[in-house]
Amino acid sequence: MPLKPFSPNTGTEKKIFLLKPRGFCAGVVRAIDVVKIALDLYGPPIYVRKEIVHNKHVVDELRAAGAIFVEELVEAPVGSRVIYSAHGVAPTVRQQAAERRLNIIDATCPLVTKVHLEAVRFARDGYSIVLIGHKDHDEVIGTLGEVPERSYLVETVEDADALELTDPMRVRYLTQTTLSLDETSAIVERLKQRFPHLQGPPAQDICYATQNRQMAVKAISAFCDLLLVVGSQNSSNSKRLVEVAGNLGVRAYLANDCREVNTAWLEGVRNVAVTAGASAPEHLVQELVEFLRQRGFHRMEEIELVEEDVRFSLPAELTVSIQ
Repeated sequence: MPLKPFSPNTGTEKKIFLLKPRGFCAGVVRAIDVVKIALDLYGPPIYVRKEIVHNKHVVDELRAAGAIFVEELVEAPVGSRVIYSAHGVAPTVRQQAAERRLNIIDATCPLVTKVHLEAVRFARDGYSIVLIGHKDHDEVIGTLGEVPERSYLVETVEDADALELTDPMRVRYLTQTTLSLDETSAIVERLKQRFPHLQGPPAQDICYATQNRQMAVKAISAFCDLLLVVGSQNSSNSKRLVEVAGNLGVRAYLANDCREVNTAWLEGVRNVAVTAGASAPEHLVQELVEFLRQRGFHRMEEIELVEEDVRFSLPAELTVSIQ
């Protein structure tokens, strides 16, 4: 992705490079809207299985509005209304929902649903599935649950080296949507060395927002001394931004908000880049910018590498109710 013209800071004045795109992706906007609309339509309580998106501030705001977050469906009363988070669920969860006669609204990101459908299709066609991702992430748990008897989880290149398949001739790979592009490429390359017949999905599973935010970090890395990423510690795509910068030799930190920024991080820094993970609200970014301005970073330039115009429609369960 080429960097559009901007003004590198060659003077002594401190400067903020505000990266764009940043923050909410289409799947996150949709998921948050689902909870808010459900609360408006039906009133509280509305139950949400797991965090609707991985951001503390978003969850706290929706909780204050009347959403009740539960870890498992057994915590929601029989017959109640429950929203699935943006990360998706396994078929066993859907079965449990049916048994408890729950009124489900599915806020799964359509790009995650795409991965689920690919897993089902590959398994139906007789392939083993190698899923590249992080084992404890909600998205991966849901995807593995689609066809657990045919799925193999790989997290690292070392896992790829140790992988044993019953039929190496019939194998496909899928990925979590929020991974590091570079690390995923390295794992796929090693898998293909071991299993020459390995193929992936027709279109890459790592989502557009994850790619765009990582490419923006790469593009600015040569011009900044520090990268600050707004996002929660359990946000996979936010953590990947820190890793991408670190791999390029740029100091980077993840902060839930400006209160978590250690002023010692700013010592000796002249150029600081700011971005946000795909589930971080914009007001937290602006609060961080103001925090930096109060500490001498008076110049700011917003750098937009690509325009994002992706929109997802609401779940059918809500559109029917709205009509």
